[in-house]
Amino acid sequence: MSTSASHTSDQPVALFEPRRHNTLQARVVWGDHVVTVGGDAPVRVQSMTNTDTVDVIGTAIQVKELAMAGSEVVRITVNNDEAAKAVPHIREQLDRMGIPTPLVGDFHYNGHKLLIDNPDCAQALSKYRINPGNVGRGAKGDKQFAQMIEAAMRWDKPVRIGVNWGSLDQDLLAAMMDANTLRAKPWEARQVMVEALITSALDSAQQARDLGMRPEQILLSCKVSGVQDLVTVYQELARRCNYPLHLGLTEAGMGTKGTVASSTALAILLQQGIGDTIRVSLTPAPGEARTQEVVVAMEILQSLGLRAFVPSVTACPGCGRTTSTTFQELTKQIDDYMRGAMAQWSKIYPGVETMKVAVMGCIVNGPGESKHADIGISLPGTGEAPAAPVYVDGQKTVTLRGDDIAAQFKVLVDNYVHKRFGQST
Repeated sequence: MSTSASHTSDQPVALFEPRRHNTLQARVVWGDHVVTVGGDAPVRVQSMTNTDTVDVIGTAIQVKELAMAGSEVVRITVNNDEAAKAVPHIREQLDRMGIPTPLVGDFHYNGHKLLIDNPDCAQALSKYRINPGNVGRGAKGDKQFAQMIEAAMRWDKPVRIGVNWGSLDQDLLAAMMDANTLRAKPWEARQVMVEALITSALDSAQQARDLGMRPEQILLSCKVSGVQDLVTVYQELARRCNYPLHLGLTEAGMGTKGTVASSTALAILLQQGIGDTIRVSLTPAPGEARTQEVVVAMEILQSLGLRAFVPSVTACPGCGRTTSTTFQELTKQIDDYMRGAMAQWSKIYPGVETMKVAVMGCIVNGPGESKHADIGISLPGTGEAPAAPVYVDGQKTVTLRGDDIAAQFKVLVDNYVHKRFGQST
């Protein structure tokens, strides 16, 4: 197929370069372990437990699982006095297990009282999440919000002021709705709602600063459950402030729906440089691990080229040329193997998370994709010779045959990792 010269530009195509919205940088600290958020720090992965916080062992175990899966900050519910009293014991259990991951306390309604009555809890947490819509109304709400900010300043903890459209300050919303009726051309109700979310977050941040909180100790979020609404809210929020922003659809849903909705919304914003921490709020299917939301969040960041967590595996979807399931089985085996090996590999092979592996199912795209990968294998498709060429750094090095191709390829992957990422002594 010929290409017309008239369709060719003299200027090179502009390649995507990840850029970040200019924000302040916060520090979420536990002991010597510091997670920087905002500024030039990487976009951080956050998650939340769904255990009863009073269950010290169960909560500590789940925090460990989330941390081992890749969550850099974990939020826990602190909803009553028993939960607040359990927090320092959860922290102790994590310290014994060698898990320094910072804990965030999720407070609603009574956070002011819990932080005042339980100083050990206030100290054991590394950050407080405050929902302006759930701290009380009027002067009472102002006082209780102030008490939480004062606790954060006393213990030198950052706060996330987290507005949610499911619990938006009703007094603020009513006042803005009333003001809207007086406009010559009233806004749509959805526009007023968006403005109320942003106003609640920014006014609360200013209130915290007026109380003496340093601006770099403040993070913001404005969560909604619709993709387009989330994009609209955060684009405008980013335009109006330089606080670090936490992204996430609230109540994203279960399975494919939650994964797709979260991936779509977060990718649009992250591509624009908006977002400093992310959470994928998946509803786990019965029996599904809580860690799935962490995996999805990491995949979003890795797919966008913003971070690398584990070696990536490129694999074809299969078609009529690949009636054998061999390449599917090998893809899963290699992916599972590398994810499992990362706990050890990350300690001794710096940079291994950037490795690209290809497992292809036939001759059509197999050799080409394998050449583009760091190490790739092209398995025989239907009717093809029973041979699997392996490419390393773009060059064909060996052809595998037999019933143990998977085992042979794992050995080659191991050798490649050691040779390329092993530190010379």
